[in-house]
Amino acid sequence: MKSAPQVDLTTGPMSQHFRMLAIPAAVGMVFNTLYNMVDMYFAGRLETSSQAGLSIGFGVFFVYIAFGFGLSSAISALVGGSLGARNKRAARRLIGQGLTFALILSGILMAIGLWLSPILVGFISEPGAYQDAANRYLLVLLLAIPGFLMAYACNGALQAQGDSVSLTRALIAAFFANVVLNPLLIYGLPGVWGGIGFDGLAVSTVMSQSGVMMYMLLRLFSSDAAIGIKRAHFRPRPSTFGTLAMQMLPSSFSLQIMIIASFAVQYALRGFGGHAIAAYGVGMRIEQLALLPILGVASSLLPIAAQNFGARDFDRVRAAVAFSVRVALLFMAVACPILWLGADIAVGLFTQDPKVLRVGVGYLRFDAMLLPVYALLFIINALLQAMKRPIYVLWISIYRQGFGVAFFVWLYLMLFGWDIWHVWYGVGTSVVSGLVLSVLIAHHVAKREIGGLWRAPSLA
Repeated sequence: MKSAPQVDLTTGPMSQHFRMLAIPAAVGMVFNTLYNMVDMYFAGRLETSSQAGLSIGFGVFFVYIAFGFGLSSAISALVGGSLGARNKRAARRLIGQGLTFALILSGILMAIGLWLSPILVGFISEPGAYQDAANRYLLVLLLAIPGFLMAYACNGALQAQGDSVSLTRALIAAFFANVVLNPLLIYGLPGVWGGIGFDGLAVSTVMSQSGVMMYMLLRLFSSDAAIGIKRAHFRPRPSTFGTLAMQMLPSSFSLQIMIIASFAVQYALRGFGGHAIAAYGVGMRIEQLALLPILGVASSLLPIAAQNFGARDFDRVRAAVAFSVRVALLFMAVACPILWLGADIAVGLFTQDPKVLRVGVGYLRFDAMLLPVYALLFIINALLQAMKRPIYVLWISIYRQGFGVAFFVWLYLMLFGWDIWHVWYGVGTSVVSGLVLSVLIAHHVAKREIGGLWRAPSLA
């Protein structure tokens, strides 16, 4: 007899489901961003070259762990659809295959990273102290790839069941572990051990992320959907691997294209000096903190829309989208002025270098005007993934981040001269035009899949 999902998202008030999923997800993302800020803080206490090296190194590392985020979205959409259709057997099979797929992919990415990382670092940096720091950081950090991929594969399966609390707990614990491990590994214990300096930042991440992975595996295997899972479910099946890859790769590539866009910006900034790259790294982390509530809403929209799409209740899919847009715009009405007015204080928490302060504050104040645009983009991406059409997310990213950022930054620098503000203008033009494209694509796909996006939902 087929049972209902652990949390049935196909019935009940929409606001209750979003509150249940979005708040823990946003809190978890807050601590994940604070985790990265702790790394940036301690790197800044070493020297500016360490801070710039950390910014570049983590950007390259994200190329690899983007597969984890894509796999999480894929498993969430596929398992959520199976649970919405009341097919628990298929959900168990997808969970087992997803974990096996994540483990195999981890080994492949670690091998690729040893070869590819120095090439990517060399492309976006000049020879010197901060390039050396980036390469050292990455060499150790590659060991954290299995932890990231396995943890996010587990999170996709848990989120499909309505559980966004487990990852939040793990990320909170990882943050506090990082607060302790960073100074311990960097500076050591006086009179006992001298520490390992800058390399301690990467070692801390490997240790804490391994802990996150172990906790998430325990939570997944005790979840409702995993009850009855067998060894045979983990045996590699090419057909299921193909389904996972088709759902994962567009989302992963779209995130990797985002990193390529970041590389394009860093490539343009390297002509302004290491302080500009350090400021961009600090600014991006503060920007991520401002966007976290919206990322929580978008991550909640994915399982809600996926379950209702699987149950073919298209009115509830439209209701979920409408609710998420209202909440996102409300958050942005508060976050934008706070980011603008508090930019100098926020950047000052991470550096006292006046050059880094000046560039970082300028970036944040410009970016405050783009936050509502980012919010709508996240929501559209989540909807497309829930309808099992992640390929459109990839095409949007190819335009907005693969082509748009590099083209418009180059265009403005060539037309208007070598000024750092023209780098920000190029990013802004790409983001706004990308939203226009996203809305058109979402309208087209929704009309075909759910009878239209703009019909008034019958549910409040």
